[in-house]
Amino acid sequence: MVLEIEKLEFNYGNQKVLENLCLDIPKETIFGIVGASGSGKTTLIRLIAGIIAPSAGSITLFGETPSSRLWGNIGYMPQLQALYTDLTVQQNVNFFARMFGLSETSHRREVVESIINQVSLWGERNDPVAKLSGGERQRVSLAIALVHNPPLLLLDEPTSGLDPKLRSEIWQYFHNLSANGSTLIISSHVMEDARRCDQVGFLQSGNFIAIGAPDDLTSATGNENANLEDAFLYFMNKDNS
Repeated sequence: MVLEIEKLEFNYGNQKVLENLCLDIPKETIFGIVGASGSGKTTLIRLIAGIIAPSAGSITLFGETPSSRLWGNIGYMPQLQALYTDLTVQQNVNFFARMFGLSETSHRREVVESIINQVSLWGERNDPVAKLSGGERQRVSLAIALVHNPPLLLLDEPTSGLDPKLRSEIWQYFHNLSANGSTLIISSHVMEDARRCDQVGFLQSGNFIAIGAPDDLTSATGNENANLEDAFLYFMNKDNS
């Protein structure tokens, strides 16, 4: 397993954010964490990345407790963008490539240019980030997460602000990464993103109310015409009953 979580809890002061959460994710899986705002998605991503520590329970990532020692194996795209707005797209991606150890200049340039092209920002590569749209900045953040070719990607709302065509292209890229050995953990509140995942966890009030393949989750409703939104509501109502 790439990730194993056992009886995880996290509190902000007296507020319980995650409670008794368990999860196993094998290699080469695209796992979607799906839930409404405030359900704990971002907190869970940050715990997996080792940015914050659990209040109780355990997280095992690549056989170790998450820490800064593992950051070279992780591509992390936060929901809140952390970009240098006075630098160009290419300068931002190049800076983080150097931070991740791509020291040889010609190889780094080749990698940076390839990643920028893959996220459809080649025409904007020399533009300052300050002049980009929200969706374009989102793609710069994604390029930074991908630039060191990590085996695990933690992507917090990666398709937010993208148009349908670009969303489809980005998802094709995600599936190509998975087919080539990467594991992706993606948070989203959009059911279209959930539909494209191998496995989905419906997160509600700090715990998973259901985990499974998208088709299995919809089948569990007993309604042959159900979609994932219907499945989420079904499991939410079942959990509250």
